[in-house]
Amino acid sequence: MALCTEVQEMSRELDQTRHDRSAKPTRIQRLAAALPERYIVERELGEGGAAYVLLARDTERGEHVAVKILRPEMATVIGERRFLREIGIIQQFKHPNIVPLLDHGTVSGLIFFTSPFIKGDTLKERIKRKRKLPLADAVSIISDVAAGLDHAHSRGIIHRDVKPANILLADTGTVVADFGIARAVAVENADAITISGVALGTPEYMAPEQCGAMKELDPRCDVYALGCVVHEMLIGAPPFTGKSDYAVINMQLTATARPMRELDGSIPERVDHVVAKALSKARAHRYRSAGEFFDALDAAARA
Repeated sequence: MALCTEVQEMSRELDQTRHDRSAKPTRIQRLAAALPERYIVERELGEGGAAYVLLARDTERGEHVAVKILRPEMATVIGERRFLREIGIIQQFKHPNIVPLLDHGTVSGLIFFTSPFIKGDTLKERIKRKRKLPLADAVSIISDVAAGLDHAHSRGIIHRDVKPANILLADTGTVVADFGIARAVAVENADAITISGVALGTPEYMAPEQCGAMKELDPRCDVYALGCVVHEMLIGAPPFTGKSDYAVINMQLTATARPMRELDGSIPERVDHVVAKALSKARAHRYRSAGEFFDALDAAARA
């Protein structure tokens, strides 16, 4: 899908003003102008490698929603028709631990979709504030996340970008977000995405087979990511970090994660073994499902 000149100009302006606070109102106004009139934008919530996120009032629903506007370069790689088709698949999900999609469409060459605005921390924010979480809290969070992932996996959908920033800690429970972007990106030709420089996931949480651009992925890549998330909750950082994405991806492919007990002697040995199995380089050695991983983690924590 070719980008019109106006959208290309907008993309450059958004990138140039990313760190310029004085320009933020202009950016919000430009993004808001690209949405249907039913959405009244109130403020910007953040941005990622794939989309800009706004808080808006949905006048038809009478409630606040999170609006994600796909970055123009991402839309170019994926293609409008393919993205909207994949979003339509995700929109059919009905599960208490998956953030539902409410609406989607295109305006002025920009692709957008909306979901309920979830009040509360992301797991990333919780870890940043507390650094480490108690084991009981980590097990409780993984219980909900695993339930949501198993629901998606049973319908043939793999998330491919499970990470603390996509795990929301709502009052009613923990929910997993951003199935739409991850699914839509992943179904596109991997070579085209690699050439464009668009990431297929977040390096700190990517399974080795995902880092190696293996096309036939299965739920065990999400199990690996979940193991990285548990490691971060209990230790304060994911198993592998580095100065660049390339360095982290190289470690995901070749390095073995240090036992958590070497980093924190208070971690129970059985819990350490459970997480280590989830982080196995060979997916055949991992748990077959997120639910199986949770069951093992829960049993180890109780023991």
